[in-house]
Amino acid sequence: MKQDFGFGPATGIGSMPGGDAREAARTVTGTFEWPETGMAYLPELPARGPGADMIGRTAGMLVELYARVEPSGWRIGDRPGRDTKRARSWLGEDLDALEEFTQGYEGPLKVQAVGPWTLAAALELRNGEVALSDPGACRDLAGSLAEGLRQHLAEVRRRAPAARLVLQLDEPSLIAVLRGQVKSASGYRTHRAVDRQVIEATLRDVIGVHAPEGAVIVHSCAPDVPFALLRRAGATGISFDFTLLTERDDDAIGEAVEGGTKLLAGVVPTTEGPLSDPAGSVMGVRTLWRRLGLHPGLLAEAVTITPTCGLAGVSPAYARRALAHGVKAARSLADNPE
Repeated sequence: MKQDFGFGPATGIGSMPGGDAREAARTVTGTFEWPETGMAYLPELPARGPGADMIGRTAGMLVELYARVEPSGWRIGDRPGRDTKRARSWLGEDLDALEEFTQGYEGPLKVQAVGPWTLAAALELRNGEVALSDPGACRDLAGSLAEGLRQHLAEVRRRAPAARLVLQLDEPSLIAVLRGQVKSASGYRTHRAVDRQVIEATLRDVIGVHAPEGAVIVHSCAPDVPFALLRRAGATGISFDFTLLTERDDDAIGEAVEGGTKLLAGVVPTTEGPLSDPAGSVMGVRTLWRRLGLHPGLLAEAVTITPTCGLAGVSPAYARRALAHGVKAARSLADNPE
């Protein structure tokens, strides 16, 4: 029997503003209380600097591979230096805060890391080119990431033993990798597209660290999310910026829903400004459902509402409003699916 993973009405993507781990954890766990309002998650606070950013944080999780900050970005090195230690220290601080605010929590608890292809498109080798330029380096990086994620999940499980862990792999560069649009170090050319079967197989291996026992979400806030590829690779849920969808995506989304894949629809803006009424925020989701001819009763079960992307670039006050708005929008969707 296929295990049913529920993510609840709403959640966030991962990043939050500011540098106070306890305040971020308090905001997230206070907003998302299972099962009424949604899924709590481990906040990321990139404003603290290198090592707290998306790439640096995941680089700090790697096993037997280390990275340091260079003027051009993160570069793989021979041994752990201060940048690796800083990344691990901040992650530990975030986990301490999460542990404090999730005592007795029994719902799904999401942790995020950069996926293998976005990591390969960002981490530089010693020659200054990204790991994506070397198939062997890509394999080594994916293997190191998989082992690092095993250890990370075990640590979170130790701190929140009653929670159901959900792994989110952030892959904003996946489309660029698929299309051969990742630029070389010189900027004058691009690295050739990686074969789709290789991309799928690598994702399947990394997803397999947690699946099928646990749920794995793949998140991309880029256009043209490859829904079918991600489903074949084993993703339980797909997180995306709903505002970037076009009718070209309809068939893939319909097949995903009918196949049991959960959709995490990013509808709440991640730029400061007035928010529309909650019902208005999910009007597009209702319209899509009608267009696909899907049963309205499936909506609340199949769709979790999120911001369009991370919230690192907004004020703490707006971040709190945006997350609360997502909860209200999800409630509107459940109360009035048609």
